[in-house]
Amino acid sequence: MSGKGVSARNRILAGGVAAVAVTAGVVGVVASNADSTEPGTKAPVVADAGEANLQQSTHLTVAAATRAAQAALDAAKQENQRVSVAVVDRDGNTIVVLRGDGAGPQSFESAREKAFTAVSWNAPTSKLVERLASAPQLADIPGTLFLAGGAPVDAKGAPIAGIGVAGAPSGDLDEKFAQAGAAALGH
Repeated sequence: MSGKGVSARNRILAGGVAAVAVTAGVVGVVASNADSTEPGTKAPVVADAGEANLQQSTHLTVAAATRAAQAALDAAKQENQRVSVAVVDRDGNTIVVLRGDGAGPQSFESAREKAFTAVSWNAPTSKLVERLASAPQLADIPGTLFLAGGAPVDAKGAPIAGIGVAGAPSGDLDEKFAQAGAAALGH
């Protein structure tokens, strides 16, 4: 046999294999589509939770969170304090953080943790520090910081955000600035 004969034979075999594969694929697709048109099979499941199973929650907008953080930072600037300010939502997710000029490197994370702590318990962190005397294990909860400087923000009696300030020489000052941020939101 010549090289041309083998090449032609290989082409015929390859063509035949390809034809069988295409035919099998078409038959498979047709069979699959035929199965899926039967009632009750492979239909998308749509669940309706019903109004009784749903709850709506309120969240601060980015603009409101930024306004609160800026108000806290401005209050600190007026007293020549270099701080960081964090605002978190009800779930503890950071909405905005402003690091003031000259704020220490630790203040960024501390502000976020104070904000998280305030919203978690819907209480100023200075009040929560008092609870540590009777429940010291609270300090072991990840992401919390039981130092003065966190203020909760609520709407209709439910916590919706926390504002945390860190970097001033005392927690009392940090909390004063956090309260200024809450006041910018009408609290």
